[in-house]
Amino acid sequence: MSQGFERWLGMMETGSHDGLWDLLDPDCVFWSPVVHTPQQGRPVSHAYLSAAGAVFNSGFRYTRQVVDGEHGVFEFECEIDGIHINGIDMITMRDGRIVEFKVMVRPLKAINMVHQKMMAALQQMQSQAAQ
Repeated sequence: MSQGFERWLGMMETGSHDGLWDLLDPDCVFWSPVVHTPQQGRPVSHAYLSAAGAVFNSGFRYTRQVVDGEHGVFEFECEIDGIHINGIDMITMRDGRIVEFKVMVRPLKAINMVHQKMMAALQQMQSQAAQ
């Protein structure tokens, strides 16, 4: 497994996003399960992944990993407000940095809740940055 994937998994195990900015390629593309357009660039990818870290902080764990060279698929589970969430992170690395990050979530009830909580977390981050 590449060092980039090991760094990502280490962050997820500790719940810390220290070093996330450096792990993201400047041209990273983030695909959200609730936003229909790709989010392009390191700043927006960092914002989405940081917000996700705040939202998915209760019992998040990867249950399956499939890595083939620069491509990794990581199945995850967690529970938020009593709703069981199952999803996958599809990550592409290049030169030890994340160049593409795609998240898929199920069931529909979980997607709706994640959408609400992610939007609230992003708005809170924006208001803190403005202060």
